[in-house]
Amino acid sequence: MVESSRSLGTALRNLSGEKGTILVVDDEASIRRILQTRLEMIGYSVVTASDGEEALSAFRKETPDLIVLDVMMPKLDGYGVCQELRKQSDVPIIMLTALADVADRITGLELGADDYMAKPFSPKELESRIRSLLRRRNDRTTTAAISNLGVMVLDNLKIDTNKRQVYKAGERIPLTGVEYSLLELLMSYPGKSFTRGEILQQVWGYSAEQHADTRVVDVHISRLRSKLEDDPEDPEYILTARGSGYFFQRVAQLEH
Repeated sequence: MVESSRSLGTALRNLSGEKGTILVVDDEASIRRILQTRLEMIGYSVVTASDGEEALSAFRKETPDLIVLDVMMPKLDGYGVCQELRKQSDVPIIMLTALADVADRITGLELGADDYMAKPFSPKELESRIRSLLRRRNDRTTTAAISNLGVMVLDNLKIDTNKRQVYKAGERIPLTGVEYSLLELLMSYPGKSFTRGEILQQVWGYSAEQHADTRVVDVHISRLRSKLEDDPEDPEYILTARGSGYFFQRVAQLEH
């Protein structure tokens, strides 16, 4: 119910020409103030929260189109917020982290975040990533060849390209918007290898100049494998192209 309401709200805002609502969650008042000012100046509606519990409350009340989420916060940290949100929504999430260890930085991605930025960060770069994620989310007409073909079948997988939903053995697999777009891209061109940079451009909408961390792609591939493959350690569908990137090795059939 929350997600359907959020989607309706997004559609209405798009029709009216509004850019959408961003929820900025950070326990540092200066960061909340700077981001709110900058984002409102370029046309977004901004809601802020100073801790994890307040963030969840604001999400339920405001149904934002994207969340900028700090990791280290009181009451409930960003990881906990991300986990709770992914139980009910595929809203895009960009995590902000001051943690130095790379493994800690990508933990948010493993929990379902779409991207992360390390503190200190460039507000201009964050604005660019927000635009890219929202543009991809709002534009359901992608370059992928399987878009709107109907239901594709591959072994015990079914991909409903109209509803952007995936089923395994009859049960729906919860995918975020980014995860579905990644799957759609690879399935559209079976056997074709995509570099991580190409995937970032096609799925996230990031330009080569944005220098996004390519490990974002690796984590999302791992998440997809864990949801689709019977044995993620020995995948049958999404394979690694050594020294290059990833490709989908099977061809799905259109269900009649």
